[in-house]
Amino acid sequence: MILMKDIIDEYHENIRKKSEPVTFPLSASNQQLLDDLLEYVINSVDEDKSVLYDLRESVGIAAPQVNVLKQLCVVATEDEQGEYSQHVFINPKIIRHSNFLSYLPSGEGCLSVNRPVEGLVPRYEKITVRNHTSDGTPYDITFEGYLAIVVQHELDHLNGILFMDRIDKEHPMIPPKNSAPIRFPEEEEFDLVHE
Repeated sequence: MILMKDIIDEYHENIRKKSEPVTFPLSASNQQLLDDLLEYVINSVDEDKSVLYDLRESVGIAAPQVNVLKQLCVVATEDEQGEYSQHVFINPKIIRHSNFLSYLPSGEGCLSVNRPVEGLVPRYEKITVRNHTSDGTPYDITFEGYLAIVVQHELDHLNGILFMDRIDKEHPMIPPKNSAPIRFPEEEEFDLVHE
């Protein structure tokens, strides 16, 4: 079982290294690693287990974050419509993306970054990923909105990129050009009222 002590931070030398593709069919150890990564994400949002094991909440995690430089990562979260989905990525690559960008108004966080980092992270609003099954069969899957942001965050880890690398250093809170914020339906928006 993966615990917080197993997750390397932004200062570890391997967090900035590119990961190697895995071979097919997927080995038992690589399959176990994917299962462990997915288990961490699921446990991290379970109130009882997250407290019991002292886990930080997460919607995704990549193999490099547990100091394994392989092109493996997982995502498990809800989209804007409240639909829950789990995705396992094996040697993934973005093969198409929109020109339009999106971002989370609250910024992004990361299990490997143990400090708050202010700034908007520009991401493609829609992406198509070439992924692989455990036997190596390629298939394409498209993500948009919040899920696209989460997937891009995890795929960045496979290339040694952290979310803060994408923040505009001079104007971190100015929305990127050609972009719009991603909001969830349950988020309330308030207009300023002057009395």
